Amino acid sequence: MQISHNKILITGGGSGIGLGLTERFLIENNTVIICGRRVDVLESVKAKHPSVITRVCDISVASERESLIQWIAEAHSDLNVLINNAGIQQWTSVTDDDFYSRIHDEIQINIEAPVHLMALSLKLPSLNTIINVTSGLSLCPLVKVANYSASKAFMHSFTMSMQKELENRNIEVIEMIPPALNTDLGGKGLHDWAPPVSGFIDAIFEQLQQEKSHLTYGTSESLLQANPEQIRQAFERMNG
Repeated sequence: MQISHNKILITGGGSGIGLGLTERFLIENNTVIICGRRVDVLESVKAKHPSVITRVCDISVASERESLIQWIAEAHSDLNVLINNAGIQQWTSVTDDDFYSRIHDEIQINIEAPVHLMALSLKLPSLNTIINVTSGLSLCPLVKVANYSASKAFMHSFTMSMQKELENRNIEVIEMIPPALNTDLGGKGLHDWAPPVSGFIDAIFEQLQQEKSHLTYGTSESLLQANPEQIRQAFERMNG
C-alpha cells in the first residue's frame, strides 16, 4: 500500500487507534473520511483537523452501512482505501444475565459490520486496499473477553481468505494486529497500563512502507510467530 495520496475511509476514526491512524494519514498527505456514532467525537476531530471529512454512521445497523457506502459512491467515488477499525470489547461472563445481548452487539460491530462493508465497498471502482484491524487476542484469547477474542479470531481467518480471494482483482487486503494499547477499549482506565498508541502507529507505518500484509507490534508480533505450544503457554500466563 502506498502511504500517501489516498482517499481513505476509517470506521471509528475519532478515537483510539482510529484517531491515531487518522492523524498520521493526514500527515502523510491523504484525504481521510471518518465515521462514527457520536456526533461530539466527530466534531472534536473536525475542529482539530479541518480537512477531515466526517459522517455520522452507526455501523451496527445494516441500512446505515448501506447508506454510508452509497454516499461514498456518490460523493467520494475516488475512495481507494477502506479501514475496518471500529470495534467494541465487552468484559462479561457466559453466566451473566445480560451475556447474550452484550455479545450480540459485539458480533454486529466486530464481525457483521466489517464483512458487510468489505462486500459493499468492492463495488467502488477505485478501491484497491482493505485493512482489517483485528487483535493479538485473535491469536491467543483472554477469557475475560472471550467473545471479543473470538470475534477477532473470525476476522483474522476471514482476512486471510480475502487476501487470497481478492488478489486476482488487484485488491490488497492487510491485517493490522494491535496488542493491548492505552485506549478506552472496553472502558476507561482498563488499559492505562498498556503502551501508547503513538508507538504502535509508528511501527505500523514502517511496515506499510515495507509492504507487509500482517502488521504487528510488541506481543502481537511474537504471538503471530508462535507455535501451538507457545500459544498454550501464553494462554496460561494470560488467564492463570
